[in-house]
Amino acid sequence: MRAGARGGSSGSRAARIGAAGVAVAGVVGLGLLALPAGAGAAPVLPPVAPEELVASVLQADPDAFAGTVELDNALGLPAVPGVPAAGTSSARVWSDGDDAGRVQIPSADGERTLVTDGTTFWAWDSAESTVVTGEKGEQPAQERVAVDPTAAAAEAIATLQTSSEVTVDGTSEVAGRPAYELVLTPSPDERTLLREVRIAVDAEQRVPLRLTVLAQGSTDPAFEIGFTELSFGAQDPALFTFTPPPGATVEEAPARPEPGDRPEFTGAAPQVVGEGWDTVVVATAPQDALAGRPDGDGGEDPREQIAAFGTPVSGPWGSGTLISTAVGSAILTDDGRIAAGAVPEQVLTEALGS
Repeated sequence: MRAGARGGSSGSRAARIGAAGVAVAGVVGLGLLALPAGAGAAPVLPPVAPEELVASVLQADPDAFAGTVELDNALGLPAVPGVPAAGTSSARVWSDGDDAGRVQIPSADGERTLVTDGTTFWAWDSAESTVVTGEKGEQPAQERVAVDPTAAAAEAIATLQTSSEVTVDGTSEVAGRPAYELVLTPSPDERTLLREVRIAVDAEQRVPLRLTVLAQGSTDPAFEIGFTELSFGAQDPALFTFTPPPGATVEEAPARPEPGDRPEFTGAAPQVVGEGWDTVVVATAPQDALAGRPDGDGGEDPREQIAAFGTPVSGPWGSGTLISTAVGSAILTDDGRIAAGAVPEQVLTEALGS
């Protein structure tokens, strides 16, 4: 059945559970949470209508928790800074059930630790022995902790439900917890590379435990990230504060500019073409990003890097490079525009010509 209007979501509730997003901000740029279902028989749960399950996710207010998050990225993208690497990675996360949270992300050369007490944030990089700190709203984009599993899934549901067939496809067990399987399938008139998005919803807390992205023509998930371990309950308050280690370099994050102090934006604002599953965003790439690394250390021009794994394309809109994965595509035009979406090339070219 097609889902109806969005349920009564609460901005204050989403803000209160932002601490969980410490995990998501550091582990997944997309802010989605997923996990392969555990083995064993599907748990027996009371029946629930799709509309009721959607509404409960949008209104979820989870308790404090601790858990381990695992990500399986099969998107087919090359290594890009700030984007989860191909393969499997994991992190340890904690939330106080309010605004405080912590995530620890191991890496080959050290560990990243992101912490917020609800007011101040700290971002520790053990490999560089640096700490960036400031008010919670001032953290750099890559360190933001304002996105959490519930809010991320709620955003996906709110964006896709009106252009989807929304169903409840039985139950599963995720990280030892019974869950409902909420499935969003594109309506027949949607032009998208995606076959469906599945969200495992905790039966008790109604928070997302799994979001599995499946592409057309494949039974294997293109992207999964989620809890392998999860327990709800009060957490040690000491987890949500941070003292820089001896010898660490501490940097203050730049203050967020006041609205009247923001530099004037001289480029064209991003254009959103279409809606739902076949939405395409067309934007102008920042010129400093296209000009290569400004520090003169011999870094490769980003356009050359893109060309190395892309395909030359052209049309009435001009010429450029097409980058394709199982679940999305993008065109970087030679005149500096970017069109991207979970859509085939034809939809991108139509958007560029609109």
